[in-house]
Amino acid sequence: MELFLIDAVGPFFRGYSKRRINWSKIPFIHLKTCGDGMEEQWAGIEADMRVFAAEVSALGYNAVTLDDLAHLAEHPLHEPEIAADIAVFRERFAQLFEMLVEDFGLKVFLTSDILPLTPALEAAFGDDPAALEAYYANLVEGILDDFPQLSGIILRIGESDGHDVKDPIRTRLHLRNPKETNRLLRKLMPAFEVRGKTLILRTWTVGVHRIGDLIWHRGTLAETLEGMDSPNFIVSMKHGESDFFRHLPLNKAFFAVKQRKIIELQARREYEGAGEYPSYIGGACEAFARELDTAENMVGISVWCQTGGWHRFQRLAFLPGNRHSDIWIRLNTAAAIDIFRYQKSVEQSVVEMMGEERAAATLQLLRHADTLILQLLYIEDFARQKLFFRRVRIPPLLNIYWDCLFINHAVSKTLRHFVPDPERALRSGQGATTLFPEMIRLAREAELPIADIEHMRDFFAMLQLARRYYFLPFDEELAESIRAAKKEYKKRYPPSTRQRYRIKVSFEPFKVKRRTLSWAASLLLRKKRGYRLIDHLFTLHLIGYVFRLFKPRESKAMPKFLRKSAMGVDSLFR
Repeated sequence: MELFLIDAVGPFFRGYSKRRINWSKIPFIHLKTCGDGMEEQWAGIEADMRVFAAEVSALGYNAVTLDDLAHLAEHPLHEPEIAADIAVFRERFAQLFEMLVEDFGLKVFLTSDILPLTPALEAAFGDDPAALEAYYANLVEGILDDFPQLSGIILRIGESDGHDVKDPIRTRLHLRNPKETNRLLRKLMPAFEVRGKTLILRTWTVGVHRIGDLIWHRGTLAETLEGMDSPNFIVSMKHGESDFFRHLPLNKAFFAVKQRKIIELQARREYEGAGEYPSYIGGACEAFARELDTAENMVGISVWCQTGGWHRFQRLAFLPGNRHSDIWIRLNTAAAIDIFRYQKSVEQSVVEMMGEERAAATLQLLRHADTLILQLLYIEDFARQKLFFRRVRIPPLLNIYWDCLFINHAVSKTLRHFVPDPERALRSGQGATTLFPEMIRLAREAELPIADIEHMRDFFAMLQLARRYYFLPFDEELAESIRAAKKEYKKRYPPSTRQRYRIKVSFEPFKVKRRTLSWAASLLLRKKRGYRLIDHLFTLHLIGYVFRLFKPRESKAMPKFLRKSAMGVDSLFR
């Protein structure tokens, strides 16, 4: 392996105090381009970046990713105020690129969604595919020429800016099928080859359009990558067929794709507390590394230590003053590089990070945390099921959505349908919680943040109550216990701590009969990757039309988190 990437966006989030943050890319609207505080902010970013670069390069990472092409690429049709902001960004980022390359020997890769537009550009190009692709190709060539410090560009074609993004430069999904994607890749590739740069394609998608199954569908992958045999081309894939969840086997695409490729891993676990409590990936990294030993053309890893999710958790990794609070992210980041680059064991990685005296207690603590996450954060009997809806694999975590825990009748009824042995689910969750006294003792012995383990204990107590509600007959006494526990949790972890989950409780009946739910599940969901006849006739086509037809009148009835988070649930029906 030769390429060991890590995201370097943390310094740009300093002082970003929005209540719930979109961590998918740098918040450019937070960056000052004029006026008071501008020089101070950029000086702080540079100072933080120096610390970050020193820390990660010392671990063994040799490349960083930064956002993004859209905010650094000039275009004559840009609105004057946007052009002025871009001019500042170009100057400041050029200084950061130079520092990362010259002072730390790090390669720099720039991310890009396809396709970035402003209102003026959208008015000029409309929906003309040829004009839009020529426009984008010119942006890419301009960036590669203007910033020789760049080693390449990372393309994301399957997800665009979320509904919450207020930036005047916004991205929208442009590529709809494998043929279009392959055509654009072939159009872009010569610009990279002649300049000796690398084009990295991420297969991550959120299920939109025909290209939406790129992350797992062999036919879509093969058609997309046909003829892309350049040594300047790399395919980047998440480790599973969905997002960064547990209980997912290694994506079989690693063995089908013949091109050079890297595996994506997440150190700041966006669905598992985002660094607020231990969620160790060392064991998973060891398992993935063993399996990938037989995969051809594996050339590296891409680790996300900051990027990912929409939540209020705000721990920043590898920045000054954060060495104690970011320890769980540090341990994961070290595990990934130690295992994949240096072939070290989990035990060796922890010893090097924590020292001999603290390593044994740390390892035992991490193992206990793993048990809790696998058995109580996830409901194992549901998480292990392979379920697909349209072009996406159903996530193995149903009742938690980033920083929200949902305790309601709809979740309960759905889980009861899919979990064949509720008593086992109750027993495993109850048994896992007995580990907390020992974990607190181990944290004290290893000089690790005890408050983090206490928060984990208190939140997982809510999870245990939620599980009882999901799988036991409704009981008003249990409902009152949940309300009281939620109140106590909010009191102990007020919004100002930025550590708290949101607990969404509702005991209103879900007015869908079990028979109807069972019928809908059998119609809409499948247990195999391949599409059924009913999918071709109904699920992939007609249901999308019906959803778009009725969405305007039903939108207010749909929960806000489904409508407003990320790209919104409507993206699943395109």
